[in-house]
Amino acid sequence: MTEATNTLEYTFAEAERFVGESLGTSEWHVVSQESIGAFGEVTLDPDPNHIDPDWARENSPFGGPIAFGFQTLSLLTFLCKEAGIKPSGVVDEYNYGFNSVRFVSPVPAGSRIRAKCVLKDVRKRDSGNKILTVGVEVAVEGGDRPALVADWLVMVGGVIDTEEQSA
Repeated sequence: MTEATNTLEYTFAEAERFVGESLGTSEWHVVSQESIGAFGEVTLDPDPNHIDPDWARENSPFGGPIAFGFQTLSLLTFLCKEAGIKPSGVVDEYNYGFNSVRFVSPVPAGSRIRAKCVLKDVRKRDSGNKILTVGVEVAVEGGDRPALVADWLVMVGGVIDTEEQSA
């Protein structure tokens, strides 16, 4: 049984009608110490708050190692696709940036996170593509505050004509 909920099925053509609606919620996913260490290695960041559990338990104000903030941010692609941010029939989707990002609370190593996504705005571009503003809140299971809140800009386009495909 899956815990992800895609609460909205919408298409590229009618995306504007769904501004303010929930797009869905991802499943819970563990942020392991191994994934934190791998992120530190690939980003060349040896910060012991993240990669050295013994050091973090003794010295960190969080009582143990935590995920990198940018690691949590980078998981938005996976989490939000699982939640259902992509309109039906869209072929192309690209990260277009962020209007805002806040790292509100830490993600302890071994904890589970999930993302809730809301369609906040849709802007048409001259190219025929659209820029979706997706409000994202990443929760830590059992936490009182979100780990991350963001307004993420996603450019979508390259729509498949479903009538031509079915012919």
